[in-house]
Amino acid sequence: MSGNLSQVACENVNLNFTHSFLPPVFITVFVVGTLSNIWGLRSVCHSWNNIGNINIFMLNLGVADLLYLFTLPFLVHYYARNSQWTFGQVFCKVTRFCFNLNLYGSIGFLTCISVYRYLGIVHPMRVMGKITSRHSLTISALVWLLVIVQILPDMFFDKNDANSPNSCFDTTSNDLIRSYLPYSISWAVTGFVLPLIIILVCYGHIVVVLAIKANVNALLKQRCLKLVVILVILFSVCFIPYHVFRNVNLRTRILKLDGICYNSFRNVYILHQVGRCLACLNSAINPLIYIVGNDDFLMKLHNFSKRAQLSLVNLKGAVIYRKPIEEGPDSSSDTHGSPGR
Repeated sequence: MSGNLSQVACENVNLNFTHSFLPPVFITVFVVGTLSNIWGLRSVCHSWNNIGNINIFMLNLGVADLLYLFTLPFLVHYYARNSQWTFGQVFCKVTRFCFNLNLYGSIGFLTCISVYRYLGIVHPMRVMGKITSRHSLTISALVWLLVIVQILPDMFFDKNDANSPNSCFDTTSNDLIRSYLPYSISWAVTGFVLPLIIILVCYGHIVVVLAIKANVNALLKQRCLKLVVILVILFSVCFIPYHVFRNVNLRTRILKLDGICYNSFRNVYILHQVGRCLACLNSAINPLIYIVGNDDFLMKLHNFSKRAQLSLVNLKGAVIYRKPIEEGPDSSSDTHGSPGR
């Protein structure tokens, strides 16, 4: 068969890319994500009464991010030591669980934020005074419960095998791969595809309403459009590649077990590792949601921008006012008159 590899080459995966690529990415995400999420949570708590019920979802979003970020130093240690896990299989599963909890928790709370924005803009009179903090807390608890139910089966799949007893796989061993793929696909549909459809419907309708209504506050329009852009970036860059290549990589592993090998399988594995890195970036990008969702922060930023522009105009006027009038080379003779005339 054209393009096939030998069975030995098919079974062996070159981990050099993983060992050199993942640690610096994880370190960067850990530093940036931890600082930005702590700042974001601080701003949410500081403006707790001014953000509205949506702040509860933002708080949960930050907690989900920090749960994952605190596991990154262990993953950096793992990949820097050529995939040698020294913290035990129980903690390996906990680490992978935290990644999935962050990923699907983020998707769940971003979906809740989108639905709240949709209701507040498209149906403001229907929901005014009817949505309380208690509702937001109940929905948050429900999101956590649904996410845990989705990802809990992953804890029962082995994260190493006989050939790699000190490994900590992000999916599972080859012995269980045939059972893991259907679970992974159904997991992706319920945890990612359905929320994506809800978000697209909500923001599609919001954009239409904002375009039609001429009396909508300009700051509200700007905030909603920014939120749409951020969510498009999150889902396009962070979530879509990860879910596509996770399942494609699982499929290639099954094909390799069946003796079907192609050169493209190497590229699929690399793309899967890149997708994992892009997925973890959501922990560093999520704090942007705090800014866009914080009315008080946006108003302060808007006022600061206006004051900065006004100060710049005043400074420019002062410089022009104080600038001395340059005298030309003939100014002296023009003033005192020419003796030869």
